[in-house]
Amino acid sequence: MNGGPPPEGPPVLELRNVSATYGPYRALFDVSLSVRAGSALALVGANGAGKSTVARVATGLVPTSGGTVHFDGADITGRSAFAIARMGLAHVTEGRSVFGSLSVEENLVLAFRRPLGRSAVPEALSRAFDAFPRLGDRRRQSAGTLSGGEQRMLALARALVVPQRLLVVDELSFGLAPVVVEEVYAALTRVLATGTSLLVIEQHVERALELADSVVVLGKGSVLYDGTPAGARSELGDLVLGR
Repeated sequence: MNGGPPPEGPPVLELRNVSATYGPYRALFDVSLSVRAGSALALVGANGAGKSTVARVATGLVPTSGGTVHFDGADITGRSAFAIARMGLAHVTEGRSVFGSLSVEENLVLAFRRPLGRSAVPEALSRAFDAFPRLGDRRRQSAGTLSGGEQRMLALARALVVPQRLLVVDELSFGLAPVVVEEVYAALTRVLATGTSLLVIEQHVERALELADSVVVLGKGSVLYDGTPAGARSELGDLVLGR
């Protein structure tokens, strides 16, 4: 964990006074936050605080009802999720998100072939299996027969191996055994070291704070805190850590 001041690099992702609704229900209220280049931002808060909505707005899955979203300096408000993904913003969504009838290797090949090209697929597979050896052991196994933790690893491997400017991970370790959580976070640490920025939405709050350079706490769709992990612990310990 970075215990110093917040990162000072240029912002990769910025939400500026963003509001969002689901029908008549307003989920976000003038939310502003930024993820700096090469850094990790932990987005935490109680269930229903609006964390997943922030991820969906940032990646184009949910439209804004107010405010703007900027990626690498460009206003991407209203762009499609597909167009945003092609700019280098990947989203590992809540849940398992794999093709259950395909093998582990087939899932990965589908993810790698278009962005990397056919000739680069073998090297990409090697990197994926180096990052998650148990996926290599099960490369011929149908993804639908994997454990929940293994399916989450597969979903993460599909995103991690393709170079990205920003990776948004939503409740990545929810329901996973502690040993699997450690494997997942080790992979995220390696990705961060390559220069990819991270927006991590997580229920394992303490683990996310160990990874993060900065933290935003949401409550009922509004920003309650924006600063360092150390500051969040000292100022909002009960809220952040659930004490």
